[in-house]
Amino acid sequence: MGSAPYPAGEWKGKGRGGLQELGCMPWKVSKQKGGGGGGGEVVVGAEERRCRDPRDSQQQQQQDLSSSSSSLTPSAPPQSSLTPPAIYHEKQRRELCALHALNNVFQDGTAFSRDTLQEIYQRLSPSTLVTPHKKSMLGNGNYDVNVIMAALQTRGFEAVWWDKRRDVGSIELSNVTGFILNVPSNLRWGPLRLPLKRQHWIGVREVGGVYYNLDSKLRSPQPIGSPDELRKFLRQQLRGKNCELLLVVSEEVEAHQTWRSDG
Repeated sequence: MGSAPYPAGEWKGKGRGGLQELGCMPWKVSKQKGGGGGGGEVVVGAEERRCRDPRDSQQQQQQDLSSSSSSLTPSAPPQSSLTPPAIYHEKQRRELCALHALNNVFQDGTAFSRDTLQEIYQRLSPSTLVTPHKKSMLGNGNYDVNVIMAALQTRGFEAVWWDKRRDVGSIELSNVTGFILNVPSNLRWGPLRLPLKRQHWIGVREVGGVYYNLDSKLRSPQPIGSPDELRKFLRQQLRGKNCELLLVVSEEVEAHQTWRSDG
């Protein structure tokens, strides 16, 4: 942004020269009504001038030039009052990716704990397990979709299992709190990547108007972008093998099916 135009009156004044340049300022002419029997008008200070010392005139001119220069210098752009949003990103520990995905979607490190998920796991009957992965008897993680669904219900939310035969363009994003993806991921042993894959839960959600990939294996949140870019990201993920998508929605949204934009 440029600076404001120099006031027209000041530019005009600088072009006059004459008395201003000599340091002599004309007095204003004022009229007063004569008092008593005079009855006439007395002109005070007519054509009278106040002259300054020439050195004072030079100092004044330097100040004027300095003021003009500073006013013409482009001002620095105003600092934005908007600060980047704080993004909670829980990093991978053991095989607790389900826990990390849940907390990342809720943007709250205290939303769920390992003990909470382990209690839910132990409470569920094996007969209700839809896709039993490795059993988590020691509480090391690797919780399956049933634990995630039950955990969400404790906070008044539901997990909608997305039918991959449908296009994600029919998701009403404004009514979806977040997304949890189950994708194949390489196993690691310390810094080494093993030639094996295991299913991995990752969270995705919008923060400050931008969608982020909050995969706990990433060093930092990865911006996805706008709603259109999110749909493109989800399509790409769902084209892969063994990938599933859960929509995290409130109980009310699930009851009225308003997570669908196609009614």
